[in-house]
Amino acid sequence: MSSPDFEALFNADPDPWGYRTRWYERRKRDLTVAALTRARYGRVFEPGCGNGELSAALAMRCDSLLAADGSERAVALARQRLAALPHVEVQALHIPERWPEGRFDLVVVSEVAYYLGDAALARLCARCADSLTADGCVIACHWRPPIPDAVHSADAVHSALDERLGLDWVGGWLDSDFRIDVWSRDGRSVGDHEAWDPAAA
Repeated sequence: MSSPDFEALFNADPDPWGYRTRWYERRKRDLTVAALTRARYGRVFEPGCGNGELSAALAMRCDSLLAADGSERAVALARQRLAALPHVEVQALHIPERWPEGRFDLVVVSEVAYYLGDAALARLCARCADSLTADGCVIACHWRPPIPDAVHSADAVHSALDERLGLDWVGGWLDSDFRIDVWSRDGRSVGDHEAWDPAAA
């Protein structure tokens, strides 16, 4: 099964899924960011950034964001959307074949992994795990109902991530529309990060 022609989609409509206008997309974006286990991250990577709407929300939670997409048109739109944020860089990258150098505190896999075949999905999992810092996290978010062009379902993708990342699951969200899961290399929860002692209160 072939992936959709994202270049054609973004050329025909700069916001083909209504990222900027639909309440569904805003709610999903807010829940994705809310599921993160830290208030702020150092270096973040978001492959498959589309027109940059989720990127703009992630940028408020990190010191440095690398957003990437395989569509040149999407990259141009994301650069325009994020131009006022000097700590954000947008690159044209086809993942998982091309992956940026260095380590990341957070990798965000949103609405892209179900278009990958088995080998590419396995490679994505390996790339995510190998590029994390010692306490790095991966967050994934995908639409659950059937998608005609998708190779895998959202649930299958998240099961593969859970099995192959080799990280601890630390939280998420599940409803009939989409699912969010967060994995961490050190397994620490939000409470663990704050190290609050109720007895000392």
